Amino acid sequence: MKDQHINRRDFLNIVGITAATTTAALYGCAPKDQKGSGRKGASPVPTDKMTYRSFPSLGDDKVSLLGYGCMRWPTVPSPDGKGDLIDQDAVNELVDYAIAHGVNYFDTAPVYVQGWSEKATGIALSRHPRESYYLATKLSNFSNYTRENSIAMYRRSLSELQTDYLDYYLLHSIGGGGMKMFNERYIENGILDFVMKEREAGRIRRLGWSFHGKPDVFDEVLALHDKVHWDFVQIQMNYVDWRHATGNNVNGEYLYQELEKRNIPAIIMEPLLGGRLSNVPQHIMMRLKERRPEDSVASWAFRFAGSPELVLTALSGMTYMEHLQDNIRTYSPLVPLTDEEKEFLEETAQLMIKYPTIPCNDCKYCMPCPYAIDIPAVLLHYNKCVNEGNVPKSRTDENYRKARRAFLVGYDRSVPKLRQADHCVGCNQCNEHCPQSIDIPKELQRIDKFVEQLRQETL
Repeated sequence: MKDQHINRRDFLNIVGITAATTTAALYGCAPKDQKGSGRKGASPVPTDKMTYRSFPSLGDDKVSLLGYGCMRWPTVPSPDGKGDLIDQDAVNELVDYAIAHGVNYFDTAPVYVQGWSEKATGIALSRHPRESYYLATKLSNFSNYTRENSIAMYRRSLSELQTDYLDYYLLHSIGGGGMKMFNERYIENGILDFVMKEREAGRIRRLGWSFHGKPDVFDEVLALHDKVHWDFVQIQMNYVDWRHATGNNVNGEYLYQELEKRNIPAIIMEPLLGGRLSNVPQHIMMRLKERRPEDSVASWAFRFAGSPELVLTALSGMTYMEHLQDNIRTYSPLVPLTDEEKEFLEETAQLMIKYPTIPCNDCKYCMPCPYAIDIPAVLLHYNKCVNEGNVPKSRTDENYRKARRAFLVGYDRSVPKLRQADHCVGCNQCNEHCPQSIDIPKELQRIDKFVEQLRQETL
């Protein structure tokens, strides 16, 4: 494909998106948040020690254990003040740095970053030799799964990504709607047969699917392996979800073991639970730091995700250079967990689930809200305050004044007033898109009531 580079000004003129990004200080190890950091800023980032995985079933593919999830590309405020725009210069810089330090797997989707991730990713990657990276995207035919629309989406992905083939192609987010929906999206319209033929033709090199749903759906789709020969499966796995999955998710231990029975490589998503495993409560942070003082809190989660032998790559949506550098260090090379450390993390998981956080992973599938609410920012701010002990139960709490101020001031800073929870009308449009099965309007209304009680001091 012909190299293409659009400068930032030109790109911003054509790539406007409506979602405001307010999670910088809440997700992962944000630049100004030292909570999840561990290594000294001057610590060198290796360029030649990345851990790679390969499997006989994947031919000569040699994939970096750290995969770049392109769901959370950095943004900048729109000049008109209406939402944000993709910061293409920052995307280019992150991609260049990742490739220079051994990362070669990039995962995107038509629906990421309000529909602009593929274009931004394509611009950044097309500046590099095509053989230097593996490109993954998905068939996100959620609202319109006619054969015509699904094929058009597939071809549009090739165009946006500036390539004539895809290394890894996924049927996106299997599980929602049960087998009925799976059959409608992929079987009855002939799309599964279509992508299998595309694989035969070499335009799709590896075919798989990502999963959010019930065990019976996972089992039934996995059973198609004899016919389809799934090359890989993408699952949600982290040290909390390993045995304590919530909502519409299945324990990672079960999913991984079922793949292991069939020797199907696993790609890991949400190793940080949307950042919750890097922004942990203070006493849990200290617990992890006591064991490995020089390592970040996030590194524990990535070591967990990367240690199983059948894991091909673990995805991380790295918005900031600090995220990328820390994760590169963790996998350059990987120090696998010991059995004793696995038990330690299981004990840590049991402590984590006692905290009443909302299981939001900041995937933004619920966006855009028709009433302009920044749903992820509201939920993540609440979770942040839970972890920091700033959600008082009553005015009699010892730290009530401090917690009240921290919650309210942080809320107004994190979420513009016109995008806060009080604008929810309960239309329920967001619920059908949430892979974690959160009752979003219920949570927004609960948070709004709590905010009002804090403001009126009626708690």
